[in-house]
Amino acid sequence: MSAPDPTSARKLAHVDVCLERPVAYRTRTTGFEAVDLPYRALPETDLASVSTRTTFLGRPVAAPILIGAMTGGSRLGATVNRNLAIAAQRTGVGMMLGSQRVMLERPDAVSDFAVRRYAPDVPIVGNLGVAQLNLGYGPAEILRAIEEVEADGLALHANPLQEAMQAEGDGDFRGLIATLRTLPQRVGRPLLLKEVGHGLDAGTVAALGDAGYAAFDVAGAGGTSWARVEALVRGDDAADEALLELGIPTAEALRAAREVAGATPLIASGGVRSGSDVAKAIASGASWCAAAMPLLRPATESPEAVEAVLHRWIGDLKIAMHACGAPDLDALASLRPVPRAPERR
Repeated sequence: MSAPDPTSARKLAHVDVCLERPVAYRTRTTGFEAVDLPYRALPETDLASVSTRTTFLGRPVAAPILIGAMTGGSRLGATVNRNLAIAAQRTGVGMMLGSQRVMLERPDAVSDFAVRRYAPDVPIVGNLGVAQLNLGYGPAEILRAIEEVEADGLALHANPLQEAMQAEGDGDFRGLIATLRTLPQRVGRPLLLKEVGHGLDAGTVAALGDAGYAAFDVAGAGGTSWARVEALVRGDDAADEALLELGIPTAEALRAAREVAGATPLIASGGVRSGSDVAKAIASGASWCAAAMPLLRPATESPEAVEAVLHRWIGDLKIAMHACGAPDLDALASLRPVPRAPERR
């Protein structure tokens, strides 16, 4: 058997590190723990009738929850994506694929990402890194990534800190704002822009707010630090801790992006770990939430293990909405979280 190519080997190393090592932020949190939903003792809602239904990229979904981008390009990646897709279909939520660069470079890896047969009815989003746009990728490669897996659109991920910490990572991010402004029109398919967990800043959102993106995923700090993942992958035990903790907390990134995003809807990800987090994010200006790490280990086990997490989150989201008197997502979005009172000592 031939050795895996470097990209595939790196993707597998990412999964191994995320499963076996502590990769979360140590000093930063999402910020959602600092706020509460407005509680109502008489909410005038019926829990059984609370609706979490919405749409994403033109497809109906059962809840504003997306399975976040994880992996692909290896045997384990294929298993993870299959289990995630089956769970997405059964629970009625959307799914983001991991980076498809390996698929474009190695056509035999397409099957690792081609999960439409397992999820015929839910939104599927492809994925490529923005750094590749400075290395020859363009509309043709984006369209290939969408069409070869029958996706509904594609997310372009910005990850300068991760790439800088990665052995032989791509460090040239010059001129990308100008390039990204033209892509939605040139591609003609829904495109999203996302970070990977260090935060999409308001300046970037403002620069691209009117460029025609289907959504911005703020992907803030507070969950997995991909700088830390890369340091662990390369065995760097002396990595600068301040760099590993660098980023914009998710709640802060969401608030700042909402002020400048105009009509472009937002996805909140980065440390989303519960139905309550989803509810707080929607009340803070997000239209959807995405999560990856809480679903990774279940996805190595079975579709049912992933389903159990998603069903719990959807159920808890409904309870949170009921407790603050929101019968549907529009009502939840009209609320605003309130600062949590300081704990008594």
